[in-house]
Amino acid sequence: MTFVVPFDGSELAAAALVRAVEFGSVLDERVVAASVIPEKNAAYARERGWLESDEPFDREAVVSALHEDVASLTPNAEFRYETVGRHAATGTIAKRIRKLAREVDASMVFVGSENAGRLVSSLSSVGGTVAADDAYDVVIVRHRNPSKVSRVADASPHRVGKSDFYR
Repeated sequence: MTFVVPFDGSELAAAALVRAVEFGSVLDERVVAASVIPEKNAAYARERGWLESDEPFDREAVVSALHEDVASLTPNAEFRYETVGRHAATGTIAKRIRKLAREVDASMVFVGSENAGRLVSSLSSVGGTVAADDAYDVVIVRHRNPSKVSRVADASPHRVGKSDFYR
């Protein structure tokens, strides 16, 4: 089984990833951070901090930035990404995450979302759509910096070394 974390580089996604790795280390589960990238959509990438304000869209740069974020938080987490059309709807991105969760036989999905816990059926939330799937359990992370997350992340044995991406 596997823990999946939809990862867009946000603080909530980072908190969800740290929690998934800590659960994974206790339960001996692999962790997959999954990103969905709209192709050639520089505005979308800039909004999420994947590109600087003057940078043109470069898929390799976006993938590298996301993977570096994952590796800096949890070097032993697996990183996967998929691309979608330039103007993909939120539903398309959520469907890709759900599909990946099924492909890797996810037992739990850790979603960083401010609103997924309040309204799971929200049409505007990737987190809400991913959380609505009953093929896996869902952990909703709604707080960016709970008092113990940074201490847990710092103490994690998974922060030693770099991921295979760097080898």
